[in-house]
Amino acid sequence: MFLSVDVGNTQTTIGLFDEDGTNLMGWRMPTLHTDTSDSLRSRLYGYLAMDGFDISSVDDAAVASVVPVLSRAWMRCFQRMFGRDPLLISPGTSCGMPLLLKNPARVGADRIANAIAALRTYGAPVIVVDFGTATNIDVVDRDGAYRGGTIAPGVMLSADALFARAAKLASVPIEAPAHALGDSTETAVQSGLVIGAAAQAEGLVSRIKAELAIEDAAVVGTGGLARTVGVATDLFDAIDPDLTLRGIHDIWHWVRTH
Repeated sequence: MFLSVDVGNTQTTIGLFDEDGTNLMGWRMPTLHTDTSDSLRSRLYGYLAMDGFDISSVDDAAVASVVPVLSRAWMRCFQRMFGRDPLLISPGTSCGMPLLLKNPARVGADRIANAIAALRTYGAPVIVVDFGTATNIDVVDRDGAYRGGTIAPGVMLSADALFARAAKLASVPIEAPAHALGDSTETAVQSGLVIGAAAQAEGLVSRIKAELAIEDAAVVGTGGLARTVGVATDLFDAIDPDLTLRGIHDIWHWVRTH
């Protein structure tokens, strides 16, 4: 079996795949910059055992990380498990997709993984909106090439900044209200955060489609808050929470077979 690990700034997601590439199980944990290879290995043992999987049946892994210190910790963790290096996906990793950018080496591995998995699952053209620490939009054109996208502050990042700077606003549940027009402080905040994120995605996707003449592109939502924001918009053709993990697996498979 195979492990995909996506290390984000706020959360780390882990996916367990069988030899056919089927995602058997997934786990989500907070990203702690103080984690060591030993603590990460202990967590993996716990997650797998909790759901009835034997750690000895895992024979390879790939890591996409935006936290360099944890990239090293995960590499050491898997080195001890397998006795060899797993795949660390970096911007220079060959993935089988043309990257039509001024500086492809600056693109985050998670964004490329999203594009790879979206192309394989939904075809081209396709647009991915990833609601994580940042809200990323990634675009694959009609020829199956990665064209770039947008990066904006994520919903929770915006919420944390709002609650920290506006003393009279208490923390409220992050969920879509019934109406855009808030009739209380709580629903006004929810509208600004959740419906605001939906409206931002709608506007940016609309402009991108017009710029590239890809009005028929499928639009896929992913990330921890995709379902929450998806309630407030009809933008998405699919909500696909496992997209990044599948993309990491797809890149690993490409590297191992080419």
